[in-house]
Amino acid sequence: MAGQIPVNEKRRPLIAPSLLSADPLAIGRSVSALQNTYDWLHLDIMDGHFVPNLSYGPSLVSACRNGFPEAFLDVHLMTEPPENFVELFAATGADVLTVHVEATPHLNRVLQRIRDLGCRPGVSLNPATPVEWLKPILHMVDLVLVMSVNPGFGGQAFIPETLEKAKDLYRWRVARKLDFLIEMDGGLGPSNAGDVFRSGCDVIVAGNAIFGSEDPVAAIESIRNICREEEQHEQR
Repeated sequence: MAGQIPVNEKRRPLIAPSLLSADPLAIGRSVSALQNTYDWLHLDIMDGHFVPNLSYGPSLVSACRNGFPEAFLDVHLMTEPPENFVELFAATGADVLTVHVEATPHLNRVLQRIRDLGCRPGVSLNPATPVEWLKPILHMVDLVLVMSVNPGFGGQAFIPETLEKAKDLYRWRVARKLDFLIEMDGGLGPSNAGDVFRSGCDVIVAGNAIFGSEDPVAAIESIRNICREEEQHEQR
């Protein structure tokens, strides 16, 4: 399994470009153009059932693992039920498999199965889902993904109320001495990355802000520098 999830005692921003916004005819070239300035690669898997859209399958994840063997592959399963997909995607070389709390009544079982398959389990929740739904399983996950748009399509506007969920998760993580990372995805870029990082998020997923930029490398560095400024402010 490539990559490591870092210990978050010293917070640092992790930038995860979303391949949903990459050129679908040249995804490999789009990733190569980032010149290894990213921390993770984020892959959205949509089944046309849990969300009203279809996206990539396991072949793309396998291709990313083969083409970028050192990359940390962050795979977000927007599928229902996730039980039908975790074994398929675990075999691709994914590092993290994230499933939705809304998508299965057997979340504990699914998360344990992901870990048994050699991947790190993650859990996600939609903007309107109460963050309290996650309390019973936080000890089982390595990643919590807070959706800051309704999942299914790229290019949506950021929902600022989701920042409160990140703040709650950060407080619970400290209080319970847990070590999951907090990730946010949806409408993120230089304009709001500082607020997101300050609210407790460790991983910033950005699609259009990176791949839609004339200079994707500069876009990543801009987001990272904004978060680092917040980190330095925290330490003062």
